[in-house]
Amino acid sequence: MKVLVVYASTDGHSRKIARSVTGQIADSGHAVEMLPAVDSEGVDIGQYDRVALIGSLHGGHYQRHLSDFAADNSDALNELNSIFLSVSLTAAGHDADDWTGLEKVLSEFIDATGWKPTDVLQVAGAYVPSKYDIFRRFVMRRIIAAKDPDANLDQDKEYTDWLALHEFIDTWLASTRLTSAPIKQLVAAP
Repeated sequence: MKVLVVYASTDGHSRKIARSVTGQIADSGHAVEMLPAVDSEGVDIGQYDRVALIGSLHGGHYQRHLSDFAADNSDALNELNSIFLSVSLTAAGHDADDWTGLEKVLSEFIDATGWKPTDVLQVAGAYVPSKYDIFRRFVMRRIIAAKDPDANLDQDKEYTDWLALHEFIDTWLASTRLTSAPIKQLVAAP
């Protein structure tokens, strides 16, 4: 099987997830290519058996290059077994309103791009104050302080449940489903 992993990353965590997923796919004996969405113009989706898109949520939106890739290739992606790994700090929490917000953003993304992924995994992201500008650091400190009162606000922290992520990828690779089905949202949070 030949797999394409397309990612967009703002602070580097989605790229780290893409590298991990790409390595897992290769270790499973499949051919795999990892491609930043910013460099994906003109890629021939038809040469792949499966596609994984990975992007992070910031301010209620995914990266423009990832959205453009999904929209530009929606017809081809809808013909394949394709998944979406949506990375956000919100996915680390258990607040029902936050999860409703994630579902709304995902629905808007699907409506805007026309891509209907076979499966979606909401992946808990990372808090990386070492990479934030002063304004974003201030905003993110307030959010993390409210959501994770025990967090050290000056230290980077990953919330990703790597085991759940790798189990999801193993299941996807073993799946015999060929095209998009109704979306099933799974959770990867500690």
